[in-house]
Amino acid sequence: MLDNLTLDQIRIFVAIAESGSFRAAAGRLARVQSAVSHAVANLEAELGLTLFDRSSHRPALTAEGKALLSNARDLLLRVDAMRARARGLGDGVESELSVIVDTLFPLAAVGAALTEMRAAYPSVGVRLAVEPMGGPIEALTERRSALAVTVGEDFRDPRLALDAICAVQIVAVAAASHPLARRGRKTVADLADHLQIVLSDPTSLSEGRNFGVLSPQTCRVSNQDTKHAMILAGLGWGRLPLWQVARDLRERRLVRVETRALGRNAALTMEAYLAHRLDEPLGPAARAFADALTRIAAGGGKRKAKAKARS
Repeated sequence: MLDNLTLDQIRIFVAIAESGSFRAAAGRLARVQSAVSHAVANLEAELGLTLFDRSSHRPALTAEGKALLSNARDLLLRVDAMRARARGLGDGVESELSVIVDTLFPLAAVGAALTEMRAAYPSVGVRLAVEPMGGPIEALTERRSALAVTVGEDFRDPRLALDAICAVQIVAVAAASHPLARRGRKTVADLADHLQIVLSDPTSLSEGRNFGVLSPQTCRVSNQDTKHAMILAGLGWGRLPLWQVARDLRERRLVRVETRALGRNAALTMEAYLAHRLDEPLGPAARAFADALTRIAAGGGKRKAKAKARS
């Protein structure tokens, strides 16, 4: 009966198929060759199939053996993954790491940090979300996320611990075809004459407050990509993170708005923070991610500073 199949038999079957011989498989598994042969014979008896053609010097997979090899490999992969997860749970490793990231923060750094974390803790699943403004803070206070990356000083909560990790530069831009792209310093009145593309807060944390809104004419959008697209289309002007628009500026699709009303060179530097709840200590995977993100984000800032000094 198939219920009598063992993982040991399946592992030996795969080892022979991959190594090319019973002797090589025995060496790979640190077994005697007779034990390997016996295990395969029992597996074939259980399956009612011949897995290897033994008529030549080296065993060759039969058509049935080839058909079942992928199933055997998949089964071993799943069992090994289950064992890794069980070891992690026994060591206090999280089964899943939930992270929510501010739209102003570069996702490339988050991806690199998650890749490092997964290399150290391959059994840990990842749940990643990107939200604007008060979204990351609310996710922590509502216990929907273990870690958050937030940008700026507008949203704080005494229940949260925040660690500064890097600076994010925000620049005021308009499409090259927009009237505000023309040369000459613009005043607040000039900016107010044109539609401003503004990001909406999906939470109630900013209720009754506006951040950086200078024009009475606004187009409110729900995410950063939409804001970027509307500014590129020439619908209005707005502020976006420099990492997101650097290529557009180089290739002159977007132009910095010449004004001191939004910082020198129409730029504002905001601090990015890694945040978590004070009453929920971070697990090993979360700490590994936090360490990696802090190092990667700081390294990115140093590289940009060096590039700017050379230019």
